[in-house]
Amino acid sequence: MQTQLASGASPTDTDRELDRALASGPLRDITIPPCPELLMALRAEVDKADPDPLVIADIAGRDVAMAASLIRTANSPYYARSRPVTSASEAVGLLGLRMSEKLLTAFLMRNAIRVSSPLLEHFWDSSTRRALAMAHIARQLYGVDPELAYSCGLFGHVGIPILMQGVRGYAGTLTEALARQDRSFTETENAAHKTDHAVVGALVARTWRLPSPIYLAVRLHHDFTILRDSQTQPIVRTLVAMALVAEHLVTLHEGAKEQREWAAYGPACLAYLDIGEAELELWIDALHPIFESVTPG
Repeated sequence: MQTQLASGASPTDTDRELDRALASGPLRDITIPPCPELLMALRAEVDKADPDPLVIADIAGRDVAMAASLIRTANSPYYARSRPVTSASEAVGLLGLRMSEKLLTAFLMRNAIRVSSPLLEHFWDSSTRRALAMAHIARQLYGVDPELAYSCGLFGHVGIPILMQGVRGYAGTLTEALARQDRSFTETENAAHKTDHAVVGALVARTWRLPSPIYLAVRLHHDFTILRDSQTQPIVRTLVAMALVAEHLVTLHEGAKEQREWAAYGPACLAYLDIGEAELELWIDALHPIFESVTPG
């Protein structure tokens, strides 16, 4: 049976729905990867009142590829320096704690949830850009935590590679969902598999113990009826609206095909956030170098 969340759903309602999805149906045998230990250590440090950059650098240095990824980003043209960064501690010093945390989180997600299909060749690059766009939008709105927005953007489509790995025939469904203009992405997924990436993404976000607004927003990010639903938490509605705007900004940057949702719901999301076209144009320009700084996995 297709999973459906009632209007005005609370975290408790969503938890029940996600538990049912795991207990029966197509997700019964799906594997939700556990949160990586290094990510838990990273979170524990950055959540302290005075996080230590040396501890962050030590966490980065525990995985050679992760440290190399951090150093590579610090040496990108966006952070133009006369002398290249050569160590994780230097990279953390240049990038700052919050950006280092974002980059390390993205790296750990990428390695915990492997993507091997050609259909998802640039999946994590796009996910990172979406997360950066949401953090940027949050800073412009002055009422949303940029860190919360970033995590929401990073986890927004994480259910797609999980379904690709665990559900037979999902590659064909993904191709169809990207191409169809007569129904939504999740409607195509549910027609074929009786579940969708929004449900699976919410399961991952909950399993990794992210705050409830994040997994609620991931669950609802294709349901724009909530913008008019006063029973849904305002932060969840805001994150859902931001997610579509961020997706649009990333699509423009990457030159990808615009999905039907932007034409159908983009104006409503902009209106909900009180954003004008002029602001959107400024964000496109401001985000270009930030998007360009995203280095392939």
